[in-house]
Amino acid sequence: MELTRRTFSALAGTTVLGLSLGGGSIGAAIPSDAGNGTDGTQVPTGPPPAPPTADGHRHQVGFDRHSLLVDGRRLVLWPGELHPFRLPSPSLWRDVLQRMRAHGYNAVSVPVAWNHHSFGPGRHDFTGVRDLDLFLRTAAEERLYVVLRPGPWLGADLDTGGLPAWLAATGCRARSTDPAYLRHADAWLADVDAVAARHLYTHGGGTVLLYQLEETPDRAYRDHLRRRVRADGIDVPLVTGYAERRPSGGAADERLRRLGRFAEGAALPNVSLAYGGSSWGWLAAAGATASHGAGAALDGGRQPTDELAVTHQLGHLLRHVPDFARLEPAARARASDERLAVTHLANPDTGLQVYVLRNDSGAAVTASLSGTPVEPPVTVPAGDARLLVAGMSLGGERKLAYSTAQPMALLSAGRWDIAVFTGRRGETAHVALDCPSRPKPTRLDPEAAWAYERGRLHVTAPLGKGGLTRVRVRDGGSDRTLLLLFADDATSLRLWPCTTPSGGAFLVYGPTLLRSASVHGDTVRLTGDTTDDLGVEVWGPHGTTGVEWNGSPLRPDRGLGGSITAERPPGGAPPMVLPALTGWRRRTGDPESAPEFDDSDWTVADWRTSTGATPVPDHQPVLFADDYGCHTGDVWYRGRLAHPAGLEALSLTWGAAADGLLMAWLDGEPLGTHRMPDADDPAAGRRTRTATARFALPERLRRRLRERPAAGPATVLSVLVRPMGHSAQVDARGTHRAARGLIGAFFEGATPQVRWRLQGAAGTDPVRGPLNTGGLYGEREGWHLPGYDDGGWQPVTLPRAEPRQGVTWYRTEFRLGVDPDVDASVGLEFGDGGPAVRRHRVQIFLNGWNLGQYVGGGPPHTFALPSGILRTGAAVNTLALAVLSDGDSPSGPGEVRLTLLGVAAGGLPVAPVDSPGR
Repeated sequence: MELTRRTFSALAGTTVLGLSLGGGSIGAAIPSDAGNGTDGTQVPTGPPPAPPTADGHRHQVGFDRHSLLVDGRRLVLWPGELHPFRLPSPSLWRDVLQRMRAHGYNAVSVPVAWNHHSFGPGRHDFTGVRDLDLFLRTAAEERLYVVLRPGPWLGADLDTGGLPAWLAATGCRARSTDPAYLRHADAWLADVDAVAARHLYTHGGGTVLLYQLEETPDRAYRDHLRRRVRADGIDVPLVTGYAERRPSGGAADERLRRLGRFAEGAALPNVSLAYGGSSWGWLAAAGATASHGAGAALDGGRQPTDELAVTHQLGHLLRHVPDFARLEPAARARASDERLAVTHLANPDTGLQVYVLRNDSGAAVTASLSGTPVEPPVTVPAGDARLLVAGMSLGGERKLAYSTAQPMALLSAGRWDIAVFTGRRGETAHVALDCPSRPKPTRLDPEAAWAYERGRLHVTAPLGKGGLTRVRVRDGGSDRTLLLLFADDATSLRLWPCTTPSGGAFLVYGPTLLRSASVHGDTVRLTGDTTDDLGVEVWGPHGTTGVEWNGSPLRPDRGLGGSITAERPPGGAPPMVLPALTGWRRRTGDPESAPEFDDSDWTVADWRTSTGATPVPDHQPVLFADDYGCHTGDVWYRGRLAHPAGLEALSLTWGAAADGLLMAWLDGEPLGTHRMPDADDPAAGRRTRTATARFALPERLRRRLRERPAAGPATVLSVLVRPMGHSAQVDARGTHRAARGLIGAFFEGATPQVRWRLQGAAGTDPVRGPLNTGGLYGEREGWHLPGYDDGGWQPVTLPRAEPRQGVTWYRTEFRLGVDPDVDASVGLEFGDGGPAVRRHRVQIFLNGWNLGQYVGGGPPHTFALPSGILRTGAAVNTLALAVLSDGDSPSGPGEVRLTLLGVAAGGLPVAPVDSPGR
């Protein structure tokens, strides 16, 4: 069974309109005619399947035009994307997966980057930070479905879109049916599919529910990928399409995007980014930054962003209100102001009415809604959206007439029915309940108000004032007590709806994060994180009287709403003081610029034809870095000039992406630095471009060349190029094969003959992988590694102000004391360090791991240091900085300090990541 991109867009949500589905189903025959179940009958609205595990049982997976069908039950998939390759600490994979599950996601989309695993043609590594088997086991243990996306091409701001860069030097046509390319792509898929096959949900080995094929307009290529995957034993549904990561403008933009697509018939047309992480090493594509967190629900430090509340609220709504699994277009509804678009959907089984309000204008709009039961005017802020619901059962004969606030959850906990409503801070929620008999409402918090007239109970509550607002409703058509809870966005992130394996439900309020919840006898056992003393409040199953938090019993008290509260809240983490970074040592790192440097073991650059897409200049050898296997990081060139007398200037044509850098020396004399100019348009900024740097020789250098004996040593032109990443776009034009590094050298005043050599990275780090280092002298000599003896280096303090063209290395060590029961996220922050203009590049190595590049004066200024790579306790951390500076800006960084990105009491144990040194 294969689903098209359009199909998957809708399939991931609630409603599918006008689908054309082909192929068979998995496990049982699920026909493609809309609305039919496994036996040809309509699959009604009902409870979703239990959260998935690797249970060893076979499962049936199919779909109809409304939703996925898992074992005959409707499933609204709410996936978030997580890039394990951008989080090089396996212990943190579990941490982020737990956060995702807690915040409403029920699935994780997992791209698998070929270049991250590839150590060369046919050599794929799945150990350490590349352990896909471990990741999939962890996802199953955290009861999350998996949408696996192994490419081969991914995009995702990855170097070459995730294809290994060595492909560019093979001359094959990537992303096509070129047999040379397919040999490599098939070998990759065979290896990754061998791992995936052990974790298929259809066989009970894991929770891989869907397998996402590469998005391509080439039908023959797509058909080949499908046949390849099926031959590898992958029998879950195949989907086409890709996760579209769009930078978000905060919560409003996220609501507008999600609810706008929801109104079109899909709650999630493209998988959203739950955690993007950092493009450490040379993982980033041309024009991409080290941070990949724009629009993500969790930032690089695993802390909440503005977008998280939207995901949290909608995710729990779809998880706990099954009515949303089967919605169809309903009668037209209109707003009194045409700037407000209204879409009406309905569930034919339950009578649930859903209204999506969208305001694309630049001003807030207040309008009444005709064709809906909503009586008061509704306001939608500029560039925002709102989800309103009517006709939802609230227990017994009580029914929601309408609400101006979005529901987040509806569950039955013990003797309680609990309905949670959310909205923006400062708004007033208005909930109207139709009750066949007179209810008995009680304000449990002073902010709420209520009125009852003509069989309808009206409850209003200001959102965000005083935290959570509670209203208790007894009678009114049910013998169960209804608890209405009102929360703004921030407060909603402290509400945690939970279910037990037996199908029971309960609600927890207060903790910053709820990692797990279970019921044992009369005790609710909770684990999670806290950052303050807000406390813990639990509405638990019938008979529960006690609460444990992180293994310790809390002294229980009885709350006003019948909840269990802690007499003494667990509290947050103790104050944490980070060490100052002192004890720096410095050493220059560009001996390649000296004419006497021995380059005899470098690669000779004398080819006349290239596999790249850039023409080779006439009468020039091929100098393109990729042709000679220099795919990552910096590349050094040294050219020996014969007969340079009379030389007045030279021009170097070179290729690089945004923030690319070129430095040149002649006989050890700095000629200058050239930066890749800014692109004329955003598209050009996302690919490798060509520029020419002209350097006029100073008079003293001209005179030296004129006076040099003909039989003397050759004049040496040394060039250091930082090309940055390859384009993520891989197309028929060969964009990813554009020349990087030097392209040609041209001379004025003389026509010297030049013999070129070049050198890049010194092989692949077997632990850190193929993208960790480039061709700097210090990288080749291990200056970035822990254990290197820098005792002979010059002691210095930062910031440094001396201008110098070239490479300068700085090293220091520090210890970080963190309590075992504290989750601390730490970053490295760069400051300007005074009035000096710092236009340098700083490569950051922590315990040998290349965690990114700081571009002086530009973002990001703070880099997350992943726990695991960052050691705590008595362990020593080695921090090394490689600074590339021109002759005008300082050769050292400004202020460099550790900064706390987030700290909480709780967390998970973090195992040290293997970081071998010298």
